[in-house]
Amino acid sequence: MLALALLAGLAVYAVKVMKAGKAANGSNPGSNLPPASASAPVVPVATAPPAPAAPAAVPVSSGPKIQFASLTYDFGKANGDDVVNGLFTFTNVGNARLEVTDVAPSCGCLKVGEWTRTVEAGQAGSIAVRFDTHHYTGFFAKSVFVTCNDASQPKLSLEIKGNIWRPIEVTPPTAVLNLNAESPSNATTIRIVSHLDDPLILSDLTNTSRAFAVELQTNQPGKAYQLIVKTAPPWPRSSVQGQITLKTSATNMPVINLMAWANVLPVVMAIPQVVRLPEAPLTNPFTATIWVQNNGTNTIKLSEPAVNAKGVTARIREDQPGRMSTVMMDFPTGFEIAAGEKVELSVKSTHPLFPTIKVPMMQAPRLAPVAVPSPKPPAQTNSAGK
Repeated sequence: MLALALLAGLAVYAVKVMKAGKAANGSNPGSNLPPASASAPVVPVATAPPAPAAPAAVPVSSGPKIQFASLTYDFGKANGDDVVNGLFTFTNVGNARLEVTDVAPSCGCLKVGEWTRTVEAGQAGSIAVRFDTHHYTGFFAKSVFVTCNDASQPKLSLEIKGNIWRPIEVTPPTAVLNLNAESPSNATTIRIVSHLDDPLILSDLTNTSRAFAVELQTNQPGKAYQLIVKTAPPWPRSSVQGQITLKTSATNMPVINLMAWANVLPVVMAIPQVVRLPEAPLTNPFTATIWVQNNGTNTIKLSEPAVNAKGVTARIREDQPGRMSTVMMDFPTGFEIAAGEKVELSVKSTHPLFPTIKVPMMQAPRLAPVAVPSPKPPAQTNSAGK
């Protein structure tokens, strides 16, 4: 009986222990995690922000390096016929000596002055440019080319630009009339526009050549006029020129002077009129080119180009239908015009007065070989005189 009581007590104790374990572990009887403490709240862990990336090192330019303060010089507004002086500044941002070897303008209206030819690392230099506004009106833009020993940019382009203002604008500045036997008369118009605040008055029109007839017309009183310049009979048979003069009420331009030209051209002309070949004999194949221009009233067609010499071929390319064509002649290596030989290009034309167009050819003669004198034998010495 005592043994049975002891076993019953052990069983009751085991049940109490199992119930206490369930209450401590929650609803998951299989969990092996220790019980959480009710009095210790969960504190989130703060994540530290990433450290800022170190700035990239700026590479030092190897060798000379040119850097302009500006690649453009804008002179704004300039009066016509003034001279504009511009200055481009630059710095050598490299680590070796910079050499500016050449500064070349793109136009004859630009003149390059002094420039800094050698600039040490970290030092500055400049280029002076002068612009002559004569014969220019309105917006202007031209380039200046700079050559230096900067390997990354050995040739740079600078620009000078601006607006040329004239109190009285004359367009075009000359009257040019092209004539020929089929069109012995011609006419052109010259516009005269005033940009002044006060009204412009024109007077005393004169013309020095009887080959021209000149008429002044008013488009807008005090502001805009036009000159009609035309040839006058008897029509000129050769090229002539004359001068046209007008007086104005403007104090800064009291006289307007214009040149008039009448150019009498052939109806059909070859440009150039003679084909000149390199020195004989040709050391390489050579292509010669001429242009045939039709100045007549009717269009023409060219065909059958030929050169009366062995091995030479010719071909035609029509650039402006009926008006302008290019004729190309291919000469072989070794070609030579013999002494007294007459070589020419002939092209057929549909013009009734010029059925065949001929262009002569010339070639520098073969150079005569230069005779080299034979060296003189050394003088013999007399052994007996030693």
